[in-house]
Amino acid sequence: MPPASHPIEIAASYTAARGSTPVDMAEPVRAILAAVGEDPEREGLVKTPARVAESLRFLTKGYEEDPVQVLNEAIFTDAYDEMVIVKDIDFFSLCEHHLLPFFGRCHVAYIPGGKIVGLSKLARIVEIYSRRLQVQERLVTQIAHLIADLLQPKGVGVIMDATHLCMVMRGVQKQNSTTVTSCMLGDFRDSETTRAEFLRLAGY
Repeated sequence: MPPASHPIEIAASYTAARGSTPVDMAEPVRAILAAVGEDPEREGLVKTPARVAESLRFLTKGYEEDPVQVLNEAIFTDAYDEMVIVKDIDFFSLCEHHLLPFFGRCHVAYIPGGKIVGLSKLARIVEIYSRRLQVQERLVTQIAHLIADLLQPKGVGVIMDATHLCMVMRGVQKQNSTTVTSCMLGDFRDSETTRAEFLRLAGY
């Protein structure tokens, strides 16, 4: 499937690629156990391949959900025109480079332009996109662009602050490092005052 250029198109392509045909992930896990020098048949590991397969299905369940549909289900017309912020949204994801977790908090804000959305849906969007193989830079962009495209607000701001185990457990092994990414659209990009208000309210 050719790569899509827009974050929403990318999300749709991932959902389509997931498909509905179950894939047996247990056998490859068994092969990996053997490759690292373990005995997949010993008592403590006999059920590990099935457990890992079930765990990966859960950790990547975002492929089975359509974020566009989720957000569209809770959009309402309203004259409210001040900043809306949902902050400290916990998230967990898997780095697509090493399949190791990265996790942290996400802050989402938008300024309505005639439409608002149910607050829980903002957290749900973060959950859907994070439960896929990701890089943090793309993750924050997908969330922001989805909100911008469906709500047509005056602006959207998304900040993510995360710890990556691929940096903590391996590689450079910097245990105290965190990564902060942001995506600012509309007023959040164009207005220094709006951006500063968001950063202050988000605790930056």
